[in-house]
Amino acid sequence: MSESLIVICPSCQAGNRLPAARISEQAKCGKCKQALFSGQPIDVTENSFSKHLGGELPVVVDFWASWCGPCKSMAPAYQQAAKQFAHRAQFLKVNTEEQQALAQRYQIRSIPTLMVFKNGKLLSQQAGALTAQAMQQWLEQYI
Repeated sequence: MSESLIVICPSCQAGNRLPAARISEQAKCGKCKQALFSGQPIDVTENSFSKHLGGELPVVVDFWASWCGPCKSMAPAYQQAAKQFAHRAQFLKVNTEEQQALAQRYQIRSIPTLMVFKNGKLLSQQAGALTAQAMQQWLEQYI
């Protein structure tokens, strides 16, 4: 029997079991029929954030704010990473102004802050803006 993974739908947050060998194919959600992998970061709320942590793919999170200059300068690199690692991880964005309870739960003191989770557990945390190359090198360690 081939290994499978639970992937959380970015649209409806339903769990979808996918064979690991076929994860790079154009998979769609069994519930809402939307694409499971868009190569784009997903804006999340506290509720949807928790659901994404329940999947089996690594989850990369960007804690940011609209007024933050370094957040804006890092956004293209984060978007590029989301596209590059599209079938290997899910990329989330948490607006710390709108999701203050979530930012407080993870003790966000500096933005941007990046975190990598696997099976709901925090693997790594990085405060400060990264270049595209630095972000790729950092992510390769965990994804």
